[in-house]
Amino acid sequence: MRDALCQLSETVGDGPHNRPVNAFNRELGIDWIPLAGIQLRKAGVQFDAVRMDGDEGRRLADLMAALVGGEPGPIVQEANGRRGVYFLVPAGSTAGRAWPPGVTRFNSGSGCVSFVPVPSLYGRTWPLSWRYPPTRADRFVHPLLLLNAARTLTEGTGTVGAQL
Repeated sequence: MRDALCQLSETVGDGPHNRPVNAFNRELGIDWIPLAGIQLRKAGVQFDAVRMDGDEGRRLADLMAALVGGEPGPIVQEANGRRGVYFLVPAGSTAGRAWPPGVTRFNSGSGCVSFVPVPSLYGRTWPLSWRYPPTRADRFVHPLLLLNAARTLTEGTGTVGAQL
């Protein structure tokens, strides 16, 4: 009976379109994405994050997508408040770098604990959504490319490619 209830709670819809909720998570092997809703993940474990707020954060996300051919890595966006855009980068990659003003780092260092909101791939996750969803368990936003792109946007210093 318990197995049947678990299976029922993990499916949506009815008829031929009935499928497991977030089966894509399981296929990709991405265990840090919640199966439903939103969860906070401790930065520095599976990933660090960099946040840039508002329209500038959205421009940075789209610039990153253009620079890498449309697959920049996992990027989460907020629809309310400061309208933050979270760029998920490899764990440990945000420390020791001079990020430009307007960028907030989320990592776990000495005396520092940060948490990053992560939405499920499908379902009700408002105010969070995936601007660019993850495609592989080991694929994150490239931190050096992100750093240079953020500097370009905030300082207005030409093209990103010229600074790499």
